[in-house]
Amino acid sequence: MRLSQLRQRLRDLGAAPCHEGRVLRAWLQGRSLDTKRRRAADYFPLALRDGLPGFFDELQGLARVHSEHPGEDGSARLLVQLADGQTVESVLLPKDGLCVSTQVGCAVGCVFCMTGRAGLLRQLTSAEIVAQVVLARSRRAVKKVVFMGMGEPAHNLDNVLEAIELLGTEGGIGHKNLVFSTVGDRRVFERLPHETVKPALALSLHTTDPALRRRLLPRAPDIAPDELVELGEAYARRTGYPVQYQWTLLEGINDTDAELEGITRLLSGKYAVMNLIPYNPTEGDGFRRPSWERAAEMARSLHRRRILTKLRHSAGQDVEGGCGQLRARALGAAA
Repeated sequence: MRLSQLRQRLRDLGAAPCHEGRVLRAWLQGRSLDTKRRRAADYFPLALRDGLPGFFDELQGLARVHSEHPGEDGSARLLVQLADGQTVESVLLPKDGLCVSTQVGCAVGCVFCMTGRAGLLRQLTSAEIVAQVVLARSRRAVKKVVFMGMGEPAHNLDNVLEAIELLGTEGGIGHKNLVFSTVGDRRVFERLPHETVKPALALSLHTTDPALRRRLLPRAPDIAPDELVELGEAYARRTGYPVQYQWTLLEGINDTDAELEGITRLLSGKYAVMNLIPYNPTEGDGFRRPSWERAAEMARSLHRRRILTKLRHSAGQDVEGGCGQLRARALGAAA
């Protein structure tokens, strides 16, 4: 169910815009419908009061925790079961962050990602995307949401943007704390600047070599790294948020001195942050994570070249919780 359908359900029950907003805020922020000054029963229409218990039951059924896997770094990976029995992954991050999924599976087929191996099974609705946030908030505070879980948000653009708009209004999350992550799609750069809620942008770069990028991201739009950075830079200057460039470090593939030169050429003077993320090993794909010493030296080298760089730990490495791994294990156990 899409959020627009939820809104229409409330209107059909007689909700005025003020009632609609209050109900959605109660769901998103875990608030009571009653305030210190007024009880909802005092001014909600009778049909709305009578229909709300069933409405909230339906919302609760959108997403449930199938299993939870805490990490030593303070993160917790959640395998989330949807109403039709499909599962996706959400990650509670340290410092009140949350990573959510936007699709069951993924069509991009990044060769180092478990999620893409099974292809795309279906889109998540905007309500299912938001329901992951509600589920996470039942466990801890969530003040930042990154759309970096299973799936490619650009391939489910209408639902993702609808979810972002609600989270940035009734959900009480600052717009720069909503992070749209994509491998790069021209539709993203066409639509995001015109949205009411303009999220921050994270671009999966991974290499500055166009031929290598096509091999690593075989079904991503054929946008050369140079063009992708220019599109990202235009959005960053328009919104005032730096672009986060994601770079999964693969030993012997994109951790080379040649790539350091390429990053320097592309990002010098840009409103950007480079996130170096050592690869989270996935069984059977043949890739390895470089040593931490090599990753740290790359970060230091980029800093010396005046490229703002952060060396990230991929959340959940100690529980083998790379994107898609929890779901794959659960499916394997069921089989």
